[in-house]
Amino acid sequence: MTHPDLFAPPPSPAKRIAALRAELDLHDHRYYVLDAPSIPDSEYDKLFRELQALEAAHPEFLSPDSPTQRVGGKPLEQFVSVRHKVPMLSIRTETDTEPTGAQNFDARVRKELGLADSDPPVEYVCELKFDGLAMSLRYEHGVLMQAATRGDGEMGEDVTQNIRTIRQIPLRLPATAPAVIEVRGEVYLSRADFEALNERQREKIAQGAKGEKTFVNPRNAAAGGVRQLDPAIAAERRLSFFAYGVGDITLPEQGGPVFDTHFELLQTLEKWGFPVAAQTRTAQGASELIAFHQAIGRQRDSLPYDIDGVVYKVNSLALQQKLGFVSREPRWAVAHKYPAQEQLTTVLGIEVQVGRTGKLTPVAKLAPVFVGGVTVTNATLHNEDEARRKDVRVGDTVIVRRAGDVIPEVVSVLPDKRVPGAPLFTMPRTCPVCGSAAVREEGEADYRCTGGLFCAAQRKEAILHFAHRRAVEVEGLGDKLVEQLVDAHVIRTLPDLYKLGFTALASLDRMADKSANKLLEALEKSKKTTLPRFVFGLGIRHVGEATAKALARHFGQLDAIMDATEAQLLEVDDVGPIVAKSIRTFFDQPHNREVVEQLRACGLTWEEGEPAARAPQPLSGKTFVITGTLPTLGRDEAKDLIEAAGGKVAGSVSKKTDYVVAGTEAGSKLAKAEALGVAVIDQAALLALLEPSEN
Repeated sequence: MTHPDLFAPPPSPAKRIAALRAELDLHDHRYYVLDAPSIPDSEYDKLFRELQALEAAHPEFLSPDSPTQRVGGKPLEQFVSVRHKVPMLSIRTETDTEPTGAQNFDARVRKELGLADSDPPVEYVCELKFDGLAMSLRYEHGVLMQAATRGDGEMGEDVTQNIRTIRQIPLRLPATAPAVIEVRGEVYLSRADFEALNERQREKIAQGAKGEKTFVNPRNAAAGGVRQLDPAIAAERRLSFFAYGVGDITLPEQGGPVFDTHFELLQTLEKWGFPVAAQTRTAQGASELIAFHQAIGRQRDSLPYDIDGVVYKVNSLALQQKLGFVSREPRWAVAHKYPAQEQLTTVLGIEVQVGRTGKLTPVAKLAPVFVGGVTVTNATLHNEDEARRKDVRVGDTVIVRRAGDVIPEVVSVLPDKRVPGAPLFTMPRTCPVCGSAAVREEGEADYRCTGGLFCAAQRKEAILHFAHRRAVEVEGLGDKLVEQLVDAHVIRTLPDLYKLGFTALASLDRMADKSANKLLEALEKSKKTTLPRFVFGLGIRHVGEATAKALARHFGQLDAIMDATEAQLLEVDDVGPIVAKSIRTFFDQPHNREVVEQLRACGLTWEEGEPAARAPQPLSGKTFVITGTLPTLGRDEAKDLIEAAGGKVAGSVSKKTDYVVAGTEAGSKLAKAEALGVAVIDQAALLALLEPSEN
């Protein structure tokens, strides 16, 4: 008897493509998430090639959620910024690494919830704190549409092409998933994949490849992989992912899922195909939090990936909502760290490094030592006081720790092993880079170089600050271009900006003729500025926009500001002893004065006049905070109006705030103002305050 299926027509291309995608997705999940492959690699490759061939023959069926599109995009020119609909907030870190750290968190939660000792324990979810890169995955109608880095919590970068290369991340969710959901989690690199990556890097270096290097630790390698412009390079990193929560999601009343607990949410994410750490579990009260912390601590070195602690979260979503947030951190969650690993080594020397902002930092040069998975050769001594307190000297045997598992530091010295006659460390009183005076302001722990406009270590920061839109403003002069100009020694000081020619610019990487001409036009336009913008652009320590405006109003001319004594500077509104000394110190450096004169010689001009009459201003002595979107005024425009009327604009609400100017979509600042009883006004009321008094 003939089997009827033998004569059945072959499936249509669309049906076969759908079947292949479903089968490959299943095998990917078994291999990369469950670690339980069900077919040999050769069979998987055969199915994959069949799908590729069908999609090539029928491009109308090509879809971004196809397994073939995991590494199919072209290299990008740059990343696009993404605003998170639900901010990616950080959680509080419990630095007490002992059991009391868990007890402290439980006690805070119980207190906030008003629970008595006789009340039942709070239920928590215990998770691992992965040492990777936070990521938000946005799915719309079941398809992965966008992946974005955390960034500053409000704005991240679109890294979708690179995230598609992570085979643990599903490209399509089941039909039961909500119409919109942002899955939050951590991108990381396993220890095995990190070692394999570095082995490949060492082979490339041995073969003479230029620009190649080994990576310091898995986290840096993972972060670098996510931020590759070429997704093919990102794929080579073999990144992994763990899910631990959600951001934006379709609400239940709009057809979204109903979750009562965080653990239920994690279980659902796991059912949808996301990896969730197997160690994740619920815990009742502080005693079980402590037990989890200690158990994971014992497993830490044997885990296949790096962690730097564990995370506790209140399980009930209703209680999470009740607990709320403080300073943009949830009251219902905490990261409980582990003690940093420590090792002994020897101090070979102490060097002083100069940071981008002029801060002088003593750094111990160490005999190489392996600490916390990294070979350490440098450790910060923070500042002179810290170096003296620990009494670190060249030749000493010291205990080195990776503070927070990131920044190596010297914990202490073993004085019984000290070489006799080892000299005390003394911070130099001149900058080791440019020779300008190094000063330490009253109440400050750090010494700083005063040659901000001249010092090579501060060139990039000085140029970027000068070109900022609120300073002299050179449109198009951003971080990457400044990096190129300084590293190629095209620019050494600020005046060199205005000596740039088309040939020098056009020779830079990724600089087209049109871009070079645009920058030259922007530089020419920036020559006509204002005195407050120019003074702010000089980057004098403690001199922000408001102070620069006050100086310009008071003195009227730049030379008068440059030559003013500390006593004369103290007569200016908004200038106290520390600011006056900082201004005086800045202009006492011949290098800084020379740069100012060169900028003038390059054609920078502004209107000057007699000092402004010191009439009373309507907002003098008042502090404002602006929040939300105002009807017709931009935030910067409102700030300028307030400062021009003698007021100050702060970034956060406190008891010292006089007014909060609130527009639409005002957030936590408005709530805090209402809680503190601070006056809340709208744009119309602000404009009314700006009107001069008739008296």
